[in-house]
Amino acid sequence: MRSIIVAILVAFAISLFCTPIAIRAFSRLKAGQPIRSDGPQSHLGKKGTPTMGGVVFIAATVIAYVVAHLSLTTLPKEQIAQVKPTTTALVLLGLFVFCGAVGFIDDFLKVRRRNSGGLNKRGKLLGQLLVGAAFGVIALSDPGSNGQSVGSTHISFVRDISWIDLGKIGAIIVFVFIVLGATNGVNLTDGLDGLATGASVMVLGAYSFIAAWQYQHWCADEGYMRTASNYCYLVRDPLEISMIAAAAAGACVGFLWWNTSPARIFMGDTGALGLGGLIAGLAMATRTELLLLIVGGLFVIITMSVVIQVISFRTTGKRVFRMSPLQHHFELAGWSEVNIVVRFWIIGGIGVAIGLGIFYSDFLRVMG
Repeated sequence: MRSIIVAILVAFAISLFCTPIAIRAFSRLKAGQPIRSDGPQSHLGKKGTPTMGGVVFIAATVIAYVVAHLSLTTLPKEQIAQVKPTTTALVLLGLFVFCGAVGFIDDFLKVRRRNSGGLNKRGKLLGQLLVGAAFGVIALSDPGSNGQSVGSTHISFVRDISWIDLGKIGAIIVFVFIVLGATNGVNLTDGLDGLATGASVMVLGAYSFIAAWQYQHWCADEGYMRTASNYCYLVRDPLEISMIAAAAAGACVGFLWWNTSPARIFMGDTGALGLGGLIAGLAMATRTELLLLIVGGLFVIITMSVVIQVISFRTTGKRVFRMSPLQHHFELAGWSEVNIVVRFWIIGGIGVAIGLGIFYSDFLRVMG
């Protein structure tokens, strides 16, 4: 597990020390965040704060993954299952980078036009669809040495549900929807200083733990199969998954130092869409797609607040919340920004704890 620790520390250090450089660079380029005039009035003071900070923690994660892989080469060959970069890493980092690229285009257009419009909804949706579909195809097209592809044609909860087989095309469609849900969920949560960053750290940390646990009970590990052949995880490259999730979590913690209230930089759609894409990929790769609804419960709640608001207004002409997403409702109710962020983090942490509890209880159910 040394490589996981290396990934965390390297990503954290790069993000912590490079974010101030990004702040100065984006400030010189006048890449300030435009603020919607119809949003909470307290946000008008944030106008001009540098955005596109997601570039920093995305780059930090990629670099940390490379460094962590180099650390693997110092171990005896019999202690590791894979030294070379894998298709799993390509899929996860590809989702992180290319979903982030869609967000970067959106942020760039906002800054250039000096308004909060950015990339139109169809353009953003098309970008997310193309990225999700492309990496969904890759995830299902390259069986590894143990016969497992990165993704699965089965719907999964804490592992594949064997009696629900969608076929390759169906699985790709489902994965695209997961990418859309996760990217938009993180994006909608990114409305207050540090809220989405802190919530993402918890979700990424949970997936690093899940993948590390799967690595300890991996079906491709012959030594484990000889001692506990009745229970193992049919996944592809769990150590890779854990390293990338850990690196992203460490990078987000370093970024959070500068993103917490009052934020000196925002992650922008660059960071929000990138994180959503990565989280969707982690759920697919660990065979925990439905569990993501619980682990990422805060993102689900905030997304549903928008859905409820839109449906209510279009059908009855009335609003359920003062403003959506949900965090803005509490802002208008008089809660301070810090109170909202901390309390929403608590809700996010509860979802993560319940999700991990369900995942581990399945192991206890089988192993006793």
